Amino acid sequence: MRNREIRLAARPVGEPTQDVFELAETTVPQPAEGQIVVRNTWMSVDPYMREWMNEEVAYARPYELGAPLLGSAIGEVVASRSGSVPVGSVVTHFLGWREYALLDAADATVVDTSRVSAETYLGPLGTTGLTAYATLTRVSPVREGDVVWVSAAAGAVGSIAGQIARKLGAAKVIGSAGGPVKAKKLVTDFGFDAALDHRAGPIAAQLAEAAPGGIDVYVDNVGGDHLRAAIGALRDHGRIGMVGAISSYNATAPVPGPDNLFLLAGRNATLGGMLVNFHLDLFPEWIERGAGWIADGSLHYEQTVVEGLEHAPDAFLGVLSGANTGKMLVRLS
Repeated sequence: MRNREIRLAARPVGEPTQDVFELAETTVPQPAEGQIVVRNTWMSVDPYMREWMNEEVAYARPYELGAPLLGSAIGEVVASRSGSVPVGSVVTHFLGWREYALLDAADATVVDTSRVSAETYLGPLGTTGLTAYATLTRVSPVREGDVVWVSAAAGAVGSIAGQIARKLGAAKVIGSAGGPVKAKKLVTDFGFDAALDHRAGPIAAQLAEAAPGGIDVYVDNVGGDHLRAAIGALRDHGRIGMVGAISSYNATAPVPGPDNLFLLAGRNATLGGMLVNFHLDLFPEWIERGAGWIADGSLHYEQTVVEGLEHAPDAFLGVLSGANTGKMLVRLS
């Protein structure tokens, strides 16, 4: 079978541009024993991919130059030499950025699309939804009556995190996003109590107005001035979950840390790292709860869809610039 794939042509310095990507044609070999071929129908683009384009990554193997990029995808099995994953199965896997994927059946997960659409497993029921759930139940658990702030709250993780915080008993949920349209959507569509627009003025001042008594939990997707503001606003025993730092992904020099970090000690607060790979054991629990909330209409999610593999780089660059609301996806077929 003829196949198209997106390869990393060069390592970006600072903000990536189109010339770091290459669209290539290849063929798909026949599967060996225990392998399957998947026709990808949807693929995900995510902020972490920018880090993986660097020559060194602290927690993972970086993308290889001249090789296809990796990422979550879902599709239909069109050839199989595995008794456990027959032709026709719908599976998720990590060989995105290509139209067809050859992989070991053990590296694919068969999913149930009877209650939710297939692409939902790349968004709210995928690792983005799991990231939000694990952050708020395990890394920085929400307690009854908490005040919670979520940054990048109109994005894939943030939009789900705010709603989960409410379901876990938060008394007030604050979100921040870029621009008045997204800020309004946080309240009207995603159910946040208050919304901050980081483009409208200093985020610390806006947070102080929205939460004059401070916050108990902060879900950090941004880093930088947002993290500094959260530390300053934390109450005693506050918790911060460090999910991402999109404000610094394109930095060309080391980014200084918050200058108020030691406030955490005086408040007996915690700053916890959140890497979803350490919490995959929660996937069955999250899918059961999340699918139920989606089915009964109490968990709202949105998708920004780009059509065609050739436009996957556009979708990825759009995520880095905040062009998406909810999950950014690429529809392949």
